[in-house]
Amino acid sequence: MATTNKKIRLVARLDVKDDHLVKGIQLEGLRKLGDPNGFAKEYYEQGIDELLYVDIVASLYNRNNLSGIVRKTVEDVYIPVCVGGGLRSTEDVRHILSMGADKVAVNTAAIKRPALITEIANAFGSQCMVLSIQAKKSRTQPGKWEAYYDNGRAHSGYDVVEWAKRGVALGAGEILLMSVDCEGLQRGMDLDLIRAVTGAVNVPVICGGGVGCAEDIVDAANAGADAVATAAVLHYKKAAVPELKAAIRSGGVEVR
Repeated sequence: MATTNKKIRLVARLDVKDDHLVKGIQLEGLRKLGDPNGFAKEYYEQGIDELLYVDIVASLYNRNNLSGIVRKTVEDVYIPVCVGGGLRSTEDVRHILSMGADKVAVNTAAIKRPALITEIANAFGSQCMVLSIQAKKSRTQPGKWEAYYDNGRAHSGYDVVEWAKRGVALGAGEILLMSVDCEGLQRGMDLDLIRAVTGAVNVPVICGGGVGCAEDIVDAANAGADAVATAAVLHYKKAAVPELKAAIRSGGVEVR
């Protein structure tokens, strides 16, 4: 495919359970990896463009537990920080922004009450409101995906592409698109999903799920991704940020 001429962003995704950085496969079977702040600082020093923190059990407990972690991170880190998990109201969002987050990713609460997207965008600006979509291939409709919530466990019945379009119409300034099918497998991203969503909306799309090497990021960029979220490759030290960025550039894609 033709070389893309836009600059993509590289985002480190940090899934947090209690006070631990964790990593699963298809959002299941979580392994504890250590202190999230240590990892965040290291990726920042290596030149990552953005950090994405997700409290992955927040939906179960109806609360986001990342305040302390975010507050500590922003003391050492001067790049955008996006926080997701368990944010259910503009008050929740106001609180996490006051801790130093730059934007919030909302999934479960937006599915349950789509008006929240507009409320957050109106209160803090649409650049702050990121619609998080956990996509799984539809079992009944080939070539379609369904949006899930509660960390990939619960069906919404929403078609991913239609939900992305609706979310943008309601005020989302960015989409965080996670392929649950590919997540953690490190075998490449769902490029059809990326093409379908990026082709349908006119806001930036951060794509995640399946990055195993720089080539996967190049493929995602060529499929339309504006940013790529990676976790396992970084957490398991398969590649450091400078190596990844160099390899992405040699693949013909500009990266910040």
